[in-house]
Amino acid sequence: MFRLQPPEFRAHKRISPQRCRLLALTVLVCVLAALTLGAQTTRIPERNRVQVDNYRIDVTLNPARHYLAARAEVKFTAADDLNIAVFELHNALRPTKVTDAQGHPLQVERVSQDSTVRVPLANTLAKGESTTLIFDYQGELVSADDSPVAGLKLASVGDPYSYLLYAGRWFPVSGFGTNRFTSTIRVTVPQGYTVVGSGPATPAGPPLVPETSAPPAAASAKGRPSAQPHRGPALPRHAPPAAAENASAKLTGPSSSFTFTWDKPSFPGTLIIGKFDETTVTAGALSVHVFFPSNHKQQARPYGEAAGKEFNYFSTTYGPPMSTYLSVVELPDDTVPAAWAPGIAAISGRAVSGKMNYRLLANMVAHQWWGVAISPATRSDWWITDGLSRYSEAQYVDYVAGKGAEEDALKEMSVGALAYDSVPLSRLGTLDPFDPVFQSMATDKGAMIFHMFRWVVGDQNYDKLVRSLVQQFQGKPLNVDGVERAAEQVCGEKLNWFFSQWLDSTGAPEFKNKYTIYRTNKGFRVVGEIQQDLDLFRMPVELKVETDGKTETKKVEVVGTNSAYALETFGQPRRIVIDPDNYVLKNSADLRMRSSILRGQQLVQQGNLAEALREFQKALEMDKTSSLAHYRIAEVFFQQRNYQAAANSYRESLNGDGEPRWTEVWCHLQLGKIFDITGQRERAVNEYRQAIQTNDNTQGALDEARKYLQAPFTRTKEANGM
Repeated sequence: MFRLQPPEFRAHKRISPQRCRLLALTVLVCVLAALTLGAQTTRIPERNRVQVDNYRIDVTLNPARHYLAARAEVKFTAADDLNIAVFELHNALRPTKVTDAQGHPLQVERVSQDSTVRVPLANTLAKGESTTLIFDYQGELVSADDSPVAGLKLASVGDPYSYLLYAGRWFPVSGFGTNRFTSTIRVTVPQGYTVVGSGPATPAGPPLVPETSAPPAAASAKGRPSAQPHRGPALPRHAPPAAAENASAKLTGPSSSFTFTWDKPSFPGTLIIGKFDETTVTAGALSVHVFFPSNHKQQARPYGEAAGKEFNYFSTTYGPPMSTYLSVVELPDDTVPAAWAPGIAAISGRAVSGKMNYRLLANMVAHQWWGVAISPATRSDWWITDGLSRYSEAQYVDYVAGKGAEEDALKEMSVGALAYDSVPLSRLGTLDPFDPVFQSMATDKGAMIFHMFRWVVGDQNYDKLVRSLVQQFQGKPLNVDGVERAAEQVCGEKLNWFFSQWLDSTGAPEFKNKYTIYRTNKGFRVVGEIQQDLDLFRMPVELKVETDGKTETKKVEVVGTNSAYALETFGQPRRIVIDPDNYVLKNSADLRMRSSILRGQQLVQQGNLAEALREFQKALEMDKTSSLAHYRIAEVFFQQRNYQAAANSYRESLNGDGEPRWTEVWCHLQLGKIFDITGQRERAVNEYRQAIQTNDNTQGALDEARKYLQAPFTRTKEANGM
């Protein structure tokens, strides 16, 4: 549905203060966001009593007026005896009328605190019974002010882009992320716009939900509530009068209509509208439809080809998905960096314009299995699908770029997995899906659990498990019990110890190795003990013994705080490494240092620069040579316009450990900008040339350097940091 912060962006992308405010409280995926909001108040959602089965929606968009008008027919089933139906709806959208299937008007109560509308039913709906409500609603979607997620635009109507993400609750939603449904959506827009939805567009035809007339008063049921279009708190801010609403909803010029039908229960509630060029790329039996604006047309074919390769790789790995229709579409930069829906992989324009972001794209494509085909049964199970999508991304990295690239991805996942080590994953359901704690745990800790499980049961059994999950649960919700049962069927053994350890406990071990080497008649014998601080810990751990000759490995079953081992080698041991390939989620001084940096990054995104500097300084106390910590400090000083301090820190970063590699090119680039700002053009040109000499175009660094060689950098509001 969404991806708040892909690793490629959080690694080095500096964000302007304006965007910082926009993204506050929202940043991931994945990892980055998770480190500073542990004390944030969260609410436990009430049990979902409305199971939506199908939507039929007619929606008209007026980009010139940023306006949406819609009529939605919602067919749902009561999960319990029900007399009030509750749906989530974007606060900027005002219900003007709600009727039942017979056309009787019903009362509506808007509760802006949780972006819901409450509809008292005419009669109690018994558990298992179904009924239909018809909602008429409209409103202006132009900012994040009334978003269901504070500070984050998830639904917007405008020119040249409009986007209505499922997460934006632009239609009445129940059971966000867990309630699977079918839908038919008819979209009307001014001529010249293209609409991308779940599945191919078909001829629009007449309205799906025609206007209904209320029956005569004498025919209404006894005791039926009187017609009342709105009850409860005040309407959203800036709500125009009814006459203005009607005018805003109408299109005065030529228009086009598109209809999207998705008849397999999933989450087909995302629409992306723009002035796109369509490029079709064939990849085997799959046709990928790429919708990019004309200024990014040259990137369309490479992205289509990459998506096709990823789709075919996952099809081979997991089996057939729910659908072979796939659209790759560009999102504007004022919303999430990426989003997915049935048949849709959406990525932001800033990702498209730089180097091919195949990792982010792979994550969105993987959601066609883990999210579209199989969904979490409850919010507590969200880690299963988000974790499998993230781990699928890492596996694809290994497939196309090799083991070293996968190891880098695993390091990122490890940092994110331990970003919050005080909340068990089994408590995920008590958090909001946009809470940074939720994001970090569901995505990165979820991915690391599957990575460790693969190590425990072996590659062959792991591959059997994921294919088994697709076969058993396609089109269905999946919970932890389902994963455990499938794992036990595949592996032939009880594995509840593994899931209990990583779902119900917190933290990770920090290993220490004590050993003695003895010379024997045949070589050498190592007698040692692996120590760690978690009394209930149990995992197989690999030891790598580097000798004068052949490197040898041994698997040790670590149980409790002290686990003895003994091994024989022919050559004299020179170095013994615990878990050299990072099969096990473990703590370390390096991870704690990275965690401090990530906490600082999150604080920067919230605009709390003073606290961010404290976190970065903590990281430097742990490793004074960290180029990344120095670079992050320099970023803060640059935002504060403290150019001398920023320049000093960029120099320290260049003199540090050089990790990650991109810090070198960006330090030279930023120093060049500082010299331009302070009127030292010759020195600025020298830094831009040094940046180009690195031959590192991470996030378009070389493109920027060449640009500022031609004309000096000038600081504007938009250029206030990356």
